[in-house]
Amino acid sequence: MNDAAETEVEEKGKGEVFFYHLTRAPLEAALPMLLDRSLQAGWRVCVRGPNEDRLNWLDERLWLHPEDSFLPHGRAGNAQEASQPILLTGSDDIPNDADALMSIEGAEISEPEMRQHKRVFVVFDGNDPDAVAHARTQWMAVKQAGVTAKYWSQESGRWEMKASTEPDASS
Repeated sequence: MNDAAETEVEEKGKGEVFFYHLTRAPLEAALPMLLDRSLQAGWRVCVRGPNEDRLNWLDERLWLHPEDSFLPHGRAGNAQEASQPILLTGSDDIPNDADALMSIEGAEISEPEMRQHKRVFVVFDGNDPDAVAHARTQWMAVKQAGVTAKYWSQESGRWEMKASTEPDASS
């Protein structure tokens, strides 16, 4: 990593990956809450998903819900993509200079991305065995990268942190 990139990483205090294990609410119910909290923190967010049709559906849902607030967002590929506070994309590009990166439905996150964002979210469906297995693989990759990982579950009806790893101080 060059000096400018190292300085940028230090300035933004990056390098945390939060796993959200959905067991009681579907993605379309949990996503607005996570996005709203990210905006309240002053972050720009990139939501990455592997399925363009699903991203289009989520885009429409976010215009309709939550009913009591507004989540300013757009899709990658539009002329205003760089200015979007929340950008939904199916690619690895992050044209909105996001502070937070959200992986949905198994979208991949690279090790450099784990380090260059204030927060990375891995949101997965706990009722889908393949999604759970993939999230476990992602958890191991985060641990091997020496990045802080926190696992949140809604099993009890509210979000609770169930596990956490801290980077090895000797790394």
